[in-house]
Amino acid sequence: MASLVVSAQRVQVDKPTVNVGKTGFEVPVTATFELKNRGGRHLTVTSVKPDCGCTKVEYPKKSVGGGETFKISLTYDARMLGHFRKQAAVYVRGEKKPVWLTMEGVVLEDWKDYSKMYPHAFGNILADVDNAEFDDVNKGDHPEAVINIINNGTETVVPNMLHLPPYLTAFAMPEKLEPGKTGKLTLTLNSQHLNSFGLTQTTIYLAEQLSDKVSSETEFPVSVVLLPNATLYEGKNKQYAPRLEYSTDSIALGMVGKRNVKKGVITLANKGRVPLKISSLQMFTKGMKVTLDKSELQPGESTKLKVVIDRDQVLKARQRPRVLMITNDPDHSKVVIKVSVK
Repeated sequence: MASLVVSAQRVQVDKPTVNVGKTGFEVPVTATFELKNRGGRHLTVTSVKPDCGCTKVEYPKKSVGGGETFKISLTYDARMLGHFRKQAAVYVRGEKKPVWLTMEGVVLEDWKDYSKMYPHAFGNILADVDNAEFDDVNKGDHPEAVINIINNGTETVVPNMLHLPPYLTAFAMPEKLEPGKTGKLTLTLNSQHLNSFGLTQTTIYLAEQLSDKVSSETEFPVSVVLLPNATLYEGKNKQYAPRLEYSTDSIALGMVGKRNVKKGVITLANKGRVPLKISSLQMFTKGMKVTLDKSELQPGESTKLKVVIDRDQVLKARQRPRVLMITNDPDHSKVVIKVSVK
C-alpha cells in the first residue's frame, strides 16, 4: 500500500499502479484508483498533476472525512502506439510531498473493442455480466450461472472467484487465459447449504490471480431466492389456504419535496379462509427501506406496504431495485414488487 502522512492523517492508496490492458489508437482509456483517509480528521486534495497533457484527471473537490474512501481517475488519450506508463502526483493540503499514481497499458493499431460483448471490467478481465441472480430455487436444486469472459490484458491470467460462501462453488474453463482469449466462469449453487427461505445475498470477487487482493473494482454480487415448501395446501386443502391480493406488482416512485428520496404505498389483503403470514420482507439493493403495518393478516384484513428509496444509491446499484415477500399463500409463496425510479 502506498501512503502519505499529512499531519496526524494518512492517505492510503489501495493499488498505486493500475494496468488498464489494451486499447486502440485514439481510444481513451481510464484507470480508477481507490484511496482512503486513514486519519481522524478531514483532508482536502488540492490538485492532481499528470506528467503530460495527454492525461486528464478527476478527483473530489470536497474534503474527505476521517476513515472515508475516495476515488481519483486518470484518462489517457491513447494518441501514440505502443506501451505507455503515465503518472500523476496527488497533492494534499498541508503536505509538500505528493502521492504518485501510475497507469500503464498498451495502444494497438489492430485493437478490437470488446465493450459491447463484454461491457463489465474486472481489472484486465472483461465479462458479459457483473452479478448473478438465482431466482425461484427449491431446496435441493443445483442451478448454475455462466459468466463469459475475455482477457483484455497483455499477460496470462488465472480467473478465479474469491471469498465464496459455503453454498457456492466456481470453476474456470480454461484455467489459464492467454491475452485476447475468451473463457467461461461457472458458478454453481448448492441450495442444501442455505439456511433460510427468501433472499440471501453475498459479494464475491472476480480476480485475475489467486493472490489478488479484493477491491471494489472486482466486486461481483450474488443473490439467491429460496422458495418455501408449498405442499401444505395441495389438493382438497387448497380451498382453506390463505389468498394474497395486492394492488400492484410494480411502482414508479415520485419525488418528495426537494430531496432525492422517493416513496410509494402498496395495499395487501387476505382473501382466503385462514391467516396469511408474510414471513420475509427483503430488498435486492441498497438505498431501499420497506415497512409493513402487519405481517399476519386475518381473513378479510388488509395492510399497507410502504417503500422508500434514496434515488442516488439505487441508481448506483448493479441489481434491479425490487422488494421480495415470502408468504404462506401457495399461489404467491414468492412475490416480487418491481421498483422503477423517475
